[in-house]
Amino acid sequence: MSDKSITKQDNQTLAQENVKTCENCHAPVQGMYCSQCGQSVESTLRYFWSVVLHLLDDIFSFDSRVNRTLIPLLFRPAFLTNEYIAGRRVHYVPPLRLYLFISIVFFLTLKFFAVDESLGAFNVGDSVSSTVKVEQHLSKLQTKKATATPDNQSLITDEIKKFSQYKEDLTKQKSLAIKGLTDKLVQLEFEKLREKDNFSPEKQKNLDNLIENITLFKSGEKNNLSSDKLTFGNNEDGSLSFDFLTPEHNKKVNDFAQLLSKKAEKAFNEDPTPLIKEAIEKLPQLLFILLPLFAGLLKIMFIFSKRLYLEHLTVALHSHSFIFLSILMVELIGFAKFYAAYLPLITHITEFLEIAIVIWIPIYLFIMQKRVYKQGYFFTTIKYAFIGITYMVMIAITATVAFIWGLAST
Repeated sequence: MSDKSITKQDNQTLAQENVKTCENCHAPVQGMYCSQCGQSVESTLRYFWSVVLHLLDDIFSFDSRVNRTLIPLLFRPAFLTNEYIAGRRVHYVPPLRLYLFISIVFFLTLKFFAVDESLGAFNVGDSVSSTVKVEQHLSKLQTKKATATPDNQSLITDEIKKFSQYKEDLTKQKSLAIKGLTDKLVQLEFEKLREKDNFSPEKQKNLDNLIENITLFKSGEKNNLSSDKLTFGNNEDGSLSFDFLTPEHNKKVNDFAQLLSKKAEKAFNEDPTPLIKEAIEKLPQLLFILLPLFAGLLKIMFIFSKRLYLEHLTVALHSHSFIFLSILMVELIGFAKFYAAYLPLITHITEFLEIAIVIWIPIYLFIMQKRVYKQGYFFTTIKYAFIGITYMVMIAITATVAFIWGLAST
């Protein structure tokens, strides 16, 4: 027998060994799917961890498609959406997978930036910029002290102690009330340094009142930002009730509202960190519910466009992915700005980038709406404004639900 015939026979044997039988219709299968019934030859009954790893790989394995997806997502409004609707999908990350990945990263980083453990608690108002100003002032005072006369050194030492305490209250203090009051106090202190003898008596009185209030908060003699008590009631006495509920059910609702009021009061005036963490943890689930509602709003607004609901859902997924990615970039730039506060050029560049991204978001969404639905500027503007206002209301309701849900969980 020749070598050729042996090789041919071996190949036939290997081919027969590679032929599998479909578990559903028992037909011979060559490849990954049965040509008779279409069932995959790969069994779904596997070890649990292999299923988990397969799922994670399916979500995060973007391979080379990530470059072809993220750049258009940021800089080419409606390009990805129109490509996906037109059927050109293989080169890009699918909309749902893209949204899941970006939203997971976004909310993880949001939790980190909103509740920075290194700073101790939530940064309110302009407390970050106030902290930078205080640090810069302390650096100048240290330099000034090194060359000052013995008499002036004592005054500078007192100034250093005072601003060191401000820095500690802005960064390490967990009380939201103290952080907010200290931020206002620092702003007045710097006004006093700039104006010197021209600092008005009224401003000096405000400064003294802030110092007194901070002292009262620290001593525990005062535990409210104002005399108004935070309530969730709809009646004059602060209670909550509804006409369609029985007295017994109204009592339960009111008791729950009172409990939330106490928790909210404690969170705002002591340590808001647990509440912020809980609220942020609830947002992804709530926003995921908001997505189909937003797609439904698009369906109603463009009902004569004859587009399928899933096309509107694709618009919603790409829109939210873009918004989350843009806000994530603003967060990262803000983080860089905080740590590069002593480099004026870097600070100006980061501020410009932040403003540019914030301005680009509404412009991008407007262009996206026009390019996807292909309507004139007049109707696009009217519908864009209505959709924007409606969506802001939806976001406000979502944030309120997240806040109440977070309060209930703390």
